[in-house]
Order: sequence, then C-alpha cells, then structure tokens
Amino acid sequence: MATVKLNDQLTLSISVTDRARSSEWYCTHLGFEEMVSIDEAGWTELKTTVPGVTLGLGDTDKASPGNCVPVFGVSDINEARSSLEKQSVKFDGDTITMEGMVSIATFYDPDGNAMMLAEDLTGSD
Repeated sequence: MATVKLNDQLTLSISVTDRARSSEWYCTHLGFEEMVSIDEAGWTELKTTVPGVTLGLGDTDKASPGNCVPVFGVSDINEARSSLEKQSVKFDGDTITMEGMVSIATFYDPDGNAMMLAEDLTGSD
C-alpha cells in the first residue's frame, strides 16, 4: 500500500530565464495553453495536451537544463508530508503556502532528485 494517496494531477516544473518567451514557445510549438501567470510568484502554468498534466515555468537567473521537478497533487499536504516523513523521506524546509493558491513541499528520492507535493487551495479541482 502506498504511503501517500496522490490525486490525478501532475505538474512538471522547470526553471526558465524568460517565462513569457518560454510560455509562447510551448504554446506555439507544442499546443499548450497558458492557464495562469503570476509575476510576484515568478510562476506561469500551462495546460498540456495530456489530461491532468500541466507544465509550470519558474523564474531563474541561470538556465540549468535537465531541471524538471514533478509536482504531485494531493488533497491534504500536511497528511501526505507527515506520512512520508514517518517513512524517513527527506524534505527541504517547511511547507510553503500561498494563501488562496497552493501549498507546496519539496522532497527527495534516494538519489537526491527533487519532487514536490502540492495542495490546490483555489477551491477548484
């Protein structure tokens, strides 16, 4: 039995040096659709052509190809995090909450690959 129950949402998060340029590129070349862009959070989210999968673009000063971070949707981030921590899964800092938007927590697999949990706080599924 799995430690955490994931929902049917997956965001692949990558760091980019120019979110507007990258968003246009993904929309033009891959047929993605921009869902939200939040300058103060340095975040743009795109709907992909795969149901339940979005692409998140996060601001960075220097590109680092191969930096994709899967972000798994959960219904209760505190419960999910607690369950993983009880199994000795390592987390990076505290859970971060952007009120009315999302709560996120970064964790690592045994090789140090970063992944995140995210609880949608917008009230939409």
